Amino acid sequence: MSPTLLISREIPNLSYHPNIDRFDLTWEKPLSTLLGLGRAAGADFVEFFLEKANYISCLAEDDTITSITPRLSTGAGVRVFRGKQDCYVSTNDITFSGLKQALEKALSILGLNLPQGSAFIPEINLEMFRDYAVSKNKETWLSNCSNMQEMGEILLSANHRLNQKANHVQSRRATYFRDWQEVLVASSDGTFARDIRLTQSVGYNLLCADGEHRSSIGKRDGDTSNPDFLRKWNYENVAEEVAESAGKMLYADYIESGQYPIIMANQFGGVIFHEACGHLLETTQIEKKSTPFIDKKGEKIAHENLTAWDEGLSENAFGSIDMDDEGMPPQRTLLIENGILKNFLADRAGAIRTGHPRTGSGRRQSYSFAAASRMRNTYIAGGKYTLDEVFASVDKGIYCKKMGGGSVGATGEFNFSVDEAYLIENGKITKPLKGATLIGEAKEIMTKISMSSQDLGLAAGFCGSVSGSVYVTVGQPHIKVDSITVGGR
Repeated sequence: MSPTLLISREIPNLSYHPNIDRFDLTWEKPLSTLLGLGRAAGADFVEFFLEKANYISCLAEDDTITSITPRLSTGAGVRVFRGKQDCYVSTNDITFSGLKQALEKALSILGLNLPQGSAFIPEINLEMFRDYAVSKNKETWLSNCSNMQEMGEILLSANHRLNQKANHVQSRRATYFRDWQEVLVASSDGTFARDIRLTQSVGYNLLCADGEHRSSIGKRDGDTSNPDFLRKWNYENVAEEVAESAGKMLYADYIESGQYPIIMANQFGGVIFHEACGHLLETTQIEKKSTPFIDKKGEKIAHENLTAWDEGLSENAFGSIDMDDEGMPPQRTLLIENGILKNFLADRAGAIRTGHPRTGSGRRQSYSFAAASRMRNTYIAGGKYTLDEVFASVDKGIYCKKMGGGSVGATGEFNFSVDEAYLIENGKITKPLKGATLIGEAKEIMTKISMSSQDLGLAAGFCGSVSGSVYVTVGQPHIKVDSITVGGR
């Protein structure tokens, strides 16, 4: 697009009619004009984020579909920076006049006003349109996903199979959701990019009971960019796994509280690193001065065995993206290398306020939120030890095979339940245990992760923070923690 120079008195007479059904090149002219208006008003930086969402979830309880929840939304947000201050305003009116009103509101909050009279509006040169939806053949994703009838049939078949595999079943739940997004980002630094995202997740929750004995086990899988994901879900194998775990935990002994060495399983075991450490490496925490690692870059914060990454590139992983919600392509960010803190995760605001470079980590739940520094696929890297060597190093300890829920304090204090645990004796897994809770603090546990095996595994997760709930991947190989407080009975 050839830039044009407007005079402010011409703005009320402008009329743009971009394509409401699709974020395409027809949006270039109106967004360029609005960005120029914001700059002319005195803003240092202006960004528009436009979004359409098509979401549906389905729940099967026992042998009945009990809930189907669809949700459609369209809206936009405008973010304005003046120095290190910023303001964010969202609207569900994506007409030119609606976006202009949102811009005016954001400017006024920062003490700025649109230019009047004969003031010139600066030229905004937007980059050549980056359209990941077209270049990566995403346009047909939504139409190729499972319809409501197919969702219901698959979930009911899955619950039937779970009933066949498990004993003493009290309740069975199979859940699925599909979240489709079309997004467009345009900003005064020239960013102009579009993407389509498709995120899906399916899983089981099984509750078994026999007299006073209880067990509850869940298993969830997630995927991005595969319309056939639900059709290819191997619910028979998953049902067998969940039923077996529930059966073992049903009559398990309760663990005794104490200090133990533990081995944490791969895949979802990485949730503790995500929650207790990963959040502390986001620049939002530096801005709040709520991370113990604020001035530790280049220093040792973990055992020399530990290396950790955050990236948005792994194929089909739950946190993978072709661009973040500020229009920046993803990258691999080395967080910790051999125990040394190497980098933080930064969005645009974090980069402005802390000086740490952007990492393609500006993410948000929807147009209702301003982007913030958020994790994508975050994991402890595979190590040098075999699984046998890791277990052989423990004379008496706990194997945490399946993690449950938990809570984390602002500076890294955490407690997490363990849904499936076993006693380790002389390097061997022996009897099942239940009721375990892991209690610790990030800056301490990081120094005690002394061994990592070679079997890195990733798992789908959900992460809530200042910019809403986003899809992430957690992960790790099997790791050994030399000592941790384990709560029990």
